[in-house]
Amino acid sequence: MSENNSKQKRPPIVVVVGHVDHGKTTLLDYIRKSNVAAKEAGGITQSVGAYEIEHNKQRITFIDTPGHEAFSKMRVRGAALADIAILVVAADEGVKPQTKESIKVLQETKTPFVVAITKIDKSAADINKVKSDLAANNVLLEGFGGNVSFQGVSGKTGQGVDDILDLILLAAEMEELTYDPNANARGIVLESRKDKQRGFTTSVILKDGKLRTGDIIATKTSKGKIKILENFLGKKVDSLDPSSPAVIIGFETLPKTGEEFIAGKLSEEEIKKITVKNTCPEARSQFCKLEGDCVVRVILKADVSGSLEALSELVKKIPMKDKYALEIVGEGVGEIGDNDIKNAIAMKAIILGFRVRSNKAAENMAKDNKIEIITSEIIYELVEAIQSYFTCLSSGDISGDLEVLAVFGKKSGKQIVGGRVVSGEIKNNVALDIQYKGEKIGTGKIINLQEAKRDVMSVSAGKECGLLITSEVEIKPDHHLILR
Repeated sequence: MSENNSKQKRPPIVVVVGHVDHGKTTLLDYIRKSNVAAKEAGGITQSVGAYEIEHNKQRITFIDTPGHEAFSKMRVRGAALADIAILVVAADEGVKPQTKESIKVLQETKTPFVVAITKIDKSAADINKVKSDLAANNVLLEGFGGNVSFQGVSGKTGQGVDDILDLILLAAEMEELTYDPNANARGIVLESRKDKQRGFTTSVILKDGKLRTGDIIATKTSKGKIKILENFLGKKVDSLDPSSPAVIIGFETLPKTGEEFIAGKLSEEEIKKITVKNTCPEARSQFCKLEGDCVVRVILKADVSGSLEALSELVKKIPMKDKYALEIVGEGVGEIGDNDIKNAIAMKAIILGFRVRSNKAAENMAKDNKIEIITSEIIYELVEAIQSYFTCLSSGDISGDLEVLAVFGKKSGKQIVGGRVVSGEIKNNVALDIQYKGEKIGTGKIINLQEAKRDVMSVSAGKECGLLITSEVEIKPDHHLILR
């Protein structure tokens, strides 16, 4: 209890950060699998983005943050939301670029943290090197000139895991984390998505007050009423206390990732003070000063709001030549539908979809109107597709561009290759140019084209296929096959 009697103690919210492949996921998996409550969640935590565990009869909430560099904004947001962080550093590698980025974020957000030196079970483990590396980056460990607590751990064997959880609870005691049960509920939106069956689904972390079914809820860009409230296990509940992860169904539109929410018995006047005029998701998010064929217009779609944000940021950073421009003319969450195709027709745009698919009506409309839809589970493949468009613009009229991914054999001037159609359409029985790094290195002809091991006449953008090609030039991975 604090001096204010209305205040009550709340559990710590913890984020784990560090360089990719330094054992963050392995550590979190061990903690989750060794904890009864977290084990029940199974795959649910993937969509919720957070989960609870119990250690020494005390709750701890962990936030899952993507490790890929494209999702750096989400990692920053996770650190800002967390009360305490675990900085993971691999004992066999020491401080790496994303470790430095994590240290910078923790220092800028003034987030208390402990260090987990991971992979101590490896033969190449060198804890003293890690200590020296951290000291060189202004992180001074206990017994090494500073007061930052640390623990050697192995996510595989579990060695040191209980000790790192003890350090978290100790740090939480020092922070004196509390909440007011009588206040309006407040917290942060972790993720939001559009679900076919359930509608707008939003995962949040509660930081103050109590969250209840039936509450009015609002962020700067969205509002609604909590119709369904679920805990991190996916079970319906009537109310939740901080620092609980929750799934909310009831927003009228998708709130943005990272927004603060407030919930309770809110009046219309209170809602108006919180919300701002929301821009249409199809509104232009980036304007370009050029017109005509030198402009590539794109509509971005993604599975969840955080992924959309990451894709948008990457696309905007694509380097442009002087006379070319890129314009994002629409963004949205959820499957690619016929409205997206109508917008693409009106704006002469292509559609990039990250971890989403098109419905059948959209596919048919796109085919009839020659609208390109490029989808991928890998964010950088979509960026490469846009880059390929600019190569096409600077190289004259191109009807299809295939990136060679593998070569399976060569005999008597015929080569079997596998690839992905980056843009346009690849057709059977047509001549092609072979390019490497934008330079033409030879020619050839497709004499057989297969998709999913079936002979086809054409393969559209975003799909993979196999080709039998006649050419005197040896085709290699990373080569591009260009149809004009």
